[in-house]
Amino acid sequence: MNEIKLSKRLKAVADYVDKGARLADIGSDHAYLPTYLVQKNEVEFAVAGEVVKGPFEIAKNHVAQANLKENIQVRLANGLAAIENVDKIDTIVIAGMGGILISEILEAGKGKLSSVKRLILQANNHGDTLRQWLIEHQFVIKAEQILLEAGKFYEIIVAEPTTNENPVLSANDLLFGPFLSKEKSVIFQQKWQKELNTLNKIIDRLPDEQTEKREEVLTEIAKIKEVLQ
Repeated sequence: MNEIKLSKRLKAVADYVDKGARLADIGSDHAYLPTYLVQKNEVEFAVAGEVVKGPFEIAKNHVAQANLKENIQVRLANGLAAIENVDKIDTIVIAGMGGILISEILEAGKGKLSSVKRLILQANNHGDTLRQWLIEHQFVIKAEQILLEAGKFYEIIVAEPTTNENPVLSANDLLFGPFLSKEKSVIFQQKWQKELNTLNKIIDRLPDEQTEKREEVLTEIAKIKEVLQ
């Protein structure tokens, strides 16, 4: 099998995986990411977890074709149930899903997180829900990145466990991202300008008597306008 070429969003995720990490890639998208990292000699061992039989079989075939069955274990399991203690996983990737689903996967499998040194999470929506889960479970956000691929915005959130008191994020940090809102990249501005346009259309259609809903939408509009300044 030829060397794997990753999509832009998966290449961005790969860049946050430390050399020598023991990786679990949950919802592994044909095991492209672990295959790429092993081929690049960045990691020696990885678990590729799939919850659906079809993608599991495809991932297994790809790993076999790449002659990497000794390095990559493809497992059919729900979320972090793919991880076994003997794996000694220290880095978990969950990419290309909604922030709520990623949070639910982490919550259901939080017993598997005690030895984890890094979470690399790539949400295509509801990043605020994911950030809230992280701070509530004593993970501190170390880096963020936003990118656009195939018409979808993805936010990468890199988090590591902390023994300090729960990290505190403001409401704006939760919504926009503590790093992303400071950097205000072109893609960040595009995402929130698009959201602003949507909210403006909603407010135009809302009847005046729906006071509570109008106030809620106007508050969101004000927040976005402020962060885009």
